[in-house]
Amino acid sequence: MMQESIDIEELEDVIPEEEQGLFEHHRIRVDKGQSLLRIDKFLFDRLEQTSRNRIQGAAEAGFIRVNGVPVKASYRVKPLDDISIVMPKPPREIEIFPEDIPLNILYEDADLLLVNKPAGLVVHPGVGNYSGTLVNALVFHLKGEPLFETGDIRAGLVHRIDKNTSGILVVAKNEFSHRHLSRQFFDHTTERVYQALVWGTPKSAEGTIDMNIGRSVKDPLKRQAFPDGEQGKRAVTHYRVLESFGYVSLIECKLETGRTHQIRVHMSHIGHPLFMDELYGGNKILKGTTFSHYKQFVEKCFQLCPRQALHAKVLGFEHPGLHERMLFESDLPQDMQQCIDAWRTYIAQRN
Repeated sequence: MMQESIDIEELEDVIPEEEQGLFEHHRIRVDKGQSLLRIDKFLFDRLEQTSRNRIQGAAEAGFIRVNGVPVKASYRVKPLDDISIVMPKPPREIEIFPEDIPLNILYEDADLLLVNKPAGLVVHPGVGNYSGTLVNALVFHLKGEPLFETGDIRAGLVHRIDKNTSGILVVAKNEFSHRHLSRQFFDHTTERVYQALVWGTPKSAEGTIDMNIGRSVKDPLKRQAFPDGEQGKRAVTHYRVLESFGYVSLIECKLETGRTHQIRVHMSHIGHPLFMDELYGGNKILKGTTFSHYKQFVEKCFQLCPRQALHAKVLGFEHPGLHERMLFESDLPQDMQQCIDAWRTYIAQRN
């Protein structure tokens, strides 16, 4: 299953352990290249909405098992271990209701469709977002398709983009297409190009950021880069400066991998957070003075684009049925374009 929060580990279906009154919440098959690592650290880096203390408590209660045997939090994960987390209560079931939410469909055929997702739309239901998501819209639009009648909260999805990131998503309409597309994302053979507005201008006009990304040790909502490669998963971003406005720059990012918050984390790590990225510190003035005129201008730009200035602009892949390479592109959304135009005008008037 291709899922950013779990990366390349296999998260299997939930199976109740009826004879013990326990229910399986997660199952992860450890990658064959995994180095020895404490299981509490291993799970903390892979499971959403949890803390290391909760993981340690679950281990103490016997709820974390490796190859069917309960283990302590200090257990060191080995390649191909089969890890399961069981609890006395079944997982929360989310019922997926079809919702007539407008979709900007770039392309559709019998096997797949391409959606141009607006900023603010959550991709699939989860904690705090049980309706009004892209999946709710897809279940309505694709009613009658067997894949979308299963109640799966990730029906048809083979990748995702953040709530406040805009851009292209491909959605599989049947199991064959889902497997075929998922394998391409797993093997990193897709082409994914983003455009972003970042603070400052990188010293090199183009470059590659190759740093592991994993859960932040300080904030469970954030990810962080680990240059030494001992934590997290490998992440590679190729960037190129398209246009510099001195205080901010428009850049292009090509993803070699697809980790959670990858571009946001990598650019922040090298000192160029995304413009208006609240989570990673880009929602305040990071370049230039705080004199009133400039400050007022930047605040106006924050209002024009009130979310991280990041757009999934290009997506390329092999069509599952046609076996032809397909490439799709979407224009920058109005909020980002207006913000970029404002910076372009501001700099031109100063020169």
